[in-house]
Amino acid sequence: MIIDAHQHVWDLGRSPYPWLGPHLPQWNRTFTFEEVRPQLARNGVDATVLVQSDDDDADTELMLEVADRFPEVAAIVAYVPLDRPDVAAERLAQLRKDTRVVGIRNLIHDIPDPDWILRPDVDEGLGVLEQAGVTFDYVAVLPRHLEHVPTLSERHPGLRIVIDHLAKPPIGEAGREPWWSGIAAAAENPLVHAKLSGLYPGAAPETFTPESIRPFVDRALEVFGPSRLMYGGDWPISTVAGGYDHVFAGLSAVLTGLSDTDRRQIYSGTARRFYNIPDGHLPQTHEQSAAGPDQPRLVGEDDSLHPAPEV
Repeated sequence: MIIDAHQHVWDLGRSPYPWLGPHLPQWNRTFTFEEVRPQLARNGVDATVLVQSDDDDADTELMLEVADRFPEVAAIVAYVPLDRPDVAAERLAQLRKDTRVVGIRNLIHDIPDPDWILRPDVDEGLGVLEQAGVTFDYVAVLPRHLEHVPTLSERHPGLRIVIDHLAKPPIGEAGREPWWSGIAAAAENPLVHAKLSGLYPGAAPETFTPESIRPFVDRALEVFGPSRLMYGGDWPISTVAGGYDHVFAGLSAVLTGLSDTDRRQIYSGTARRFYNIPDGHLPQTHEQSAAGPDQPRLVGEDDSLHPAPEV
């Protein structure tokens, strides 16, 4: 089984999406699950985790509706306002009546204050998640964001955190610090995980290649290990890096040398454990029916997986 642990949909008629606009023409339109569905299928992706794209309840409602229509959606990372902890607690209790809601995210990278996550009101909001046993997707795009992970771990020792997009390593840049040291410090807490997603050069995403991301994936494997890393396709942001097929194939090429067991962790096992995705939310593959749910299918393991395109 393959689970894409980081996939989006958005509808410009449903939620404000203030980060979008004419300045981002490549993404300034509605992206539906119907559009990505055949791309998932031809790469052997069985299930996805829909992740919020707007700090607005309307975006969460859209994801719930998409999940109702498409069985591939196994889980949802929704939005609650962490800076309004009372509202967050009430909204989270409502959302958690749907077992597909497994985590919470806020668009921290769009907030001008890089220390927003440390504010007392936000800290109280994170405590709401910790007490409820709900995971937190952390969008760390600045070195300052990544620097805060050990502090969050200390303040909330029971909070399971996943760092989206490996905290945007300096792909294509001359130096590797402070990311190189920062990601190791973040990984010291065993409850902190990370997503192998969104790994393309920020200044020139179209130059994405397996070799450009290999040193950073290797570093992530070194400090987290496969059991705390999960695959994410980052669609439709990935459309600027060559599209779903190209990005999927590029990461697959980097992971080719891993053992079958390690690749199973990255492609499905880690996401299932971290998000506590119920087996009933995952589609039954032919292999699972025969061998049981603990033996997920691997990339390239059988003819039912179409080969990834050349990169």
